[in-house]
Amino acid sequence: MLPKPGVFHFLWEICSGAVDEGSTVRTFGRLQVLTSLVEPFEARIGTEYMALGEMESTTGNVPVIQARLLIDADGVDLPLLEHAVQEQRKYFQQRDRSALETKRTGRRDV
Repeated sequence: MLPKPGVFHFLWEICSGAVDEGSTVRTFGRLQVLTSLVEPFEARIGTEYMALGEMESTTGNVPVIQARLLIDADGVDLPLLEHAVQEQRKYFQQRDRSALETKRTGRRDV
């Protein structure tokens, strides 16, 4: 059985506790990452990585990601990626509201 696809979460969401432990997440930036599932992994100093993995907490409730995929994000326009994630969230919210309205009224607007 395949693991769930990761949902993009920003670091401030992860660090604020808004993401539950065990959730599958995608993120980028400076965060503690456990790499035991992606060994051998040789990080390059100064390189940005995007991580896909599960949220865990260490002693002291420090959020960490147990990475199952690390992607070199050098050259990625991070502000544009953040904007794209926000637009995707808006689209999903509108789609969900529309589906709920359709279910409630029994009719579909075209």
